Amino acid sequence: MTHSEIPAALLAQLRAVDTPTVCNAIEVVEGRRGFNRFTRGTMHHNRPGQTMVGRARVARIAGLAPPTEPAETIRARRLDYFRWMARGPGPTVAVVEDLDYPACIAGWWGEVHVAVHKGLGLAGAVTNGVMRDLDVMDEGFPVLAGSIGVCHGYVHVVESGTPVSIHGLHVHQGEVIHADRHGALVIPEDVIPRLGRAIDSVFANEAIILGPARAPGFDIAALERAWAEFERRRT
Repeated sequence: MTHSEIPAALLAQLRAVDTPTVCNAIEVVEGRRGFNRFTRGTMHHNRPGQTMVGRARVARIAGLAPPTEPAETIRARRLDYFRWMARGPGPTVAVVEDLDYPACIAGWWGEVHVAVHKGLGLAGAVTNGVMRDLDVMDEGFPVLAGSIGVCHGYVHVVESGTPVSIHGLHVHQGEVIHADRHGALVIPEDVIPRLGRAIDSVFANEAIILGPARAPGFDIAALERAWAEFERRRT
């Protein structure tokens, strides 16, 4: 599937807002509640406060048990994985499913692989698996992971390009990912043209409540007036 380029202004806007705001904005565009393409449960973030956005580069790994294929096959597949991650225009985000979940032990995302993926131009990584080396990871490459650990196990690439599942979120190659310390979501393709305006709308609507609530003299009467206007405008 061919994907259109994400407008530069929208990219800048998405990098500046958190993932819950994007989730709210998607519902504004869709005109209803019920958007559900996001991760479930608490995950771990190596750089709280940093957001990642880009088109997904998907792959699957495993590491709990040694691979049964010949060593040369495993090495070749790893290099093919890196070629896969490096392909296509940016920004891109690595979305890697550990097939051993929830018993993952393989710290694929550590000092070396963070440096390699960052060097290849990726903007970050989302995984249900393990990250490690938190104190020595390169700056500017956020990782959202299922757990933190110490070992790499028998980690090996199983396949690249196949749709993946990360904490209840199903992701296909090329879909737009937005993620931060709260979790990750997929931005539907048909939402993108109207998403920037919807983000502005989310902030404007929240200001209807936040302004009075943070002002001196706020009371229940002020809340009732503000909330009536908020309900009138919000999705």
